[in-house]
Amino acid sequence: MDMCCRSAVAAYLSRELPYELSTGDVVVTAGCNHAIEIMMAVLASPGANVLLPRPGYPMYESRAALCGLEFRRFDLLPEKEWEVDLDGVEALADENTVAMVIVNPNNPCGCVYSYDHLAKIAETARKLGIMVISDEVYDHCAFGSKPFVPMGVFGETAPVVTIGGISKRWMVPGWRLGWIAATDPKGVLRDKNVRTTVPSFFTPTNFQNALTGADRHPPGNFLQVLQSIMSYCAISVDAVTFVQGALPQILANTEKAFFEKAMDVMRSAAEICYRKVEGIECITCPHKPEGSMFVMVKLDLSCLDGIADDVDFCTKLAREESVVICPGTLVHYPSINQSWIRLILDC
Repeated sequence: MDMCCRSAVAAYLSRELPYELSTGDVVVTAGCNHAIEIMMAVLASPGANVLLPRPGYPMYESRAALCGLEFRRFDLLPEKEWEVDLDGVEALADENTVAMVIVNPNNPCGCVYSYDHLAKIAETARKLGIMVISDEVYDHCAFGSKPFVPMGVFGETAPVVTIGGISKRWMVPGWRLGWIAATDPKGVLRDKNVRTTVPSFFTPTNFQNALTGADRHPPGNFLQVLQSIMSYCAISVDAVTFVQGALPQILANTEKAFFEKAMDVMRSAAEICYRKVEGIECITCPHKPEGSMFVMVKLDLSCLDGIADDVDFCTKLAREESVVICPGTLVHYPSINQSWIRLILDC
């Protein structure tokens, strides 16, 4: 069952890549949160750190903290359609950095990254000697001017580990089936000369050496990064068996009209949200949402009597109007002298 499921995922992802993925490049998980758990655990070798986006999906920081993995936050730039601050990434990275995480299409910002920007991200990762973990659970949930481009397209530049699943595009979040896929045509993530000090983990410096082509350390206790992921899965939970059984048909035979109708609904919701927000004096939306199911908007607290910050605003809105929204603080975006909130488009 697992092999058929992995083969179906490999075929699905390979449709948009310049190379074919194999069954051995894919691990099936019990949803995307499980995939995040696995990646943060596998990366958590002593001294290692990972770079996470701000604002970002909180599960990455929670899992990193639980595993004892240091995380550092780089900014997404609202004035540039929430693109990654690549100068900030370079400033944060050091010899112990092993990966950077991007989310595309983006939760919570609602942006979709262009081909050119993804190419720059890949080049930055290559320069730093780190992998890119690309969270693409909202793959193809793009309804604006930019089409979805998988980060794996740039696997020749830097190794990419893609996290994905069926919960968003197929709108079945309770089915809990996701995947981890390695797009790594140069084989860095399979390299047995990436040293590990204990089973299922690797040291960040040697990993960077492998990515940048630096001199390798002498043979010792080596273990492939992909094998580390699979070893973790062997002691973890599995996706539901009957959902795995259905996956090949789901990925291969879902009618195009289903996706088109869903994006029409999301596009309409995004237009309504953006238009309504523009008419509210105390809220500013820096960029019309183009993907995922969310948008970040900024509060002007000077127009709001008795509101201290984003958390206070959301608390009082829930208490007085029974409307629950997410304060920016929960997605790690309490910008200096600014308050932000995240709105959901699909309610």
